[in-house]
Amino acid sequence: MIADCVGIMSLTIWIYLVFARGRFWKMNLNLGSNFHDPSRRRVAAIVPARDEAKTIRESVASLLRQDYPGELRVFLVDDHSSDGTALVARRAAQEVREPQTLEIVQATPLPSGWTGKVWALSEGLRAAESYAADYYWFTDADIVHEPENLRALIGRAEAGGFDLVSQMVKLRCRSLAEKLLIPAFVFFFFKLYPPDWVNRPENRTAAAAGGNMLIRRTALERIGGISAIKGELIDDCELARALKPAGPIWLEPTHQATSLREYGSFREIGHMIARSAFTQLHHSVLLLVVAVLGMSLTYFAPLLILDRGLFPAALAVTALLLMLLAYRPMLRFYGISWLWGLALPLTAAFYLGATVTSAVRYWLGRGGKWKGRVQDIRTNARPS
Repeated sequence: MIADCVGIMSLTIWIYLVFARGRFWKMNLNLGSNFHDPSRRRVAAIVPARDEAKTIRESVASLLRQDYPGELRVFLVDDHSSDGTALVARRAAQEVREPQTLEIVQATPLPSGWTGKVWALSEGLRAAESYAADYYWFTDADIVHEPENLRALIGRAEAGGFDLVSQMVKLRCRSLAEKLLIPAFVFFFFKLYPPDWVNRPENRTAAAAGGNMLIRRTALERIGGISAIKGELIDDCELARALKPAGPIWLEPTHQATSLREYGSFREIGHMIARSAFTQLHHSVLLLVVAVLGMSLTYFAPLLILDRGLFPAALAVTALLLMLLAYRPMLRFYGISWLWGLALPLTAAFYLGATVTSAVRYWLGRGGKWKGRVQDIRTNARPS
């Protein structure tokens, strides 16, 4: 009887996810057609960079090579790098013969109450004030853009009147750890924030992918500037939440921008997840319990009841088939075999473990560490 109930709940979850969760799994790509002419729009690209010498050359070069008919200026914020990030960026601009298009901004010390990336964005925006841009383009220092990507972003914003257009870039997926965990990262993100829901003004769901965001200047000013999210660790989604009540936003996956950041080991990806996972749950024990139960019913329960009789097994097999069906478009997007979908329960266990680790670190006062900075600390905890 228990196995029957567990099987029914698990199958019900997957029926809901596949057929009623905004088709989050379909990976609808922007094909880029029938957009307005963006030639009159002035764009300021703001690139926060902290110890990014390994990727900044290709990233800056891709920005300066944009096939864009309007005006573009790149403001790279050197956030106290110790590896010569700014020097590499300048050389990249000289190599593509666009040194006048790149401005290096040296960030001032991080003030209390601000997270590092948001402060770097603020420093870039301050430097870009006199440029009087129509749009700000927030993009990370490890992202490489195809030459037509800015044109597509502006075109999407102009055609739909969007205040924010963001793209989930294609993340690096080469190592064993990346193949097992990276497609699932995007899958889980879109499951939380289905683009079809994000893109509907009448739906309250709001999210953005922080590696590549185009923001209308007037919309940012309307919410009081970037300081409106100054203390947020998950800054991209908080920015989307602040913007959406006053104007429509857009979220989509893309092949036109890719990340060069390497995650060669499971440990690296685990740290990446753990530094913000409990923040995503608003530091709520109740939501953590719900997440554990939900993930268990969704990904683990079907495997546990396969040998509990014919009816539970039939429910479990149907749930697992729906899981493979939902995950396959993501695996196709990353160019890897659908057989990796069979490992999704194992991947879910890894993510769940990282989420619990994130909660434990928060309770112990350790927070999430990123590039030498500790963030999201429980102030009344006793650090060990």
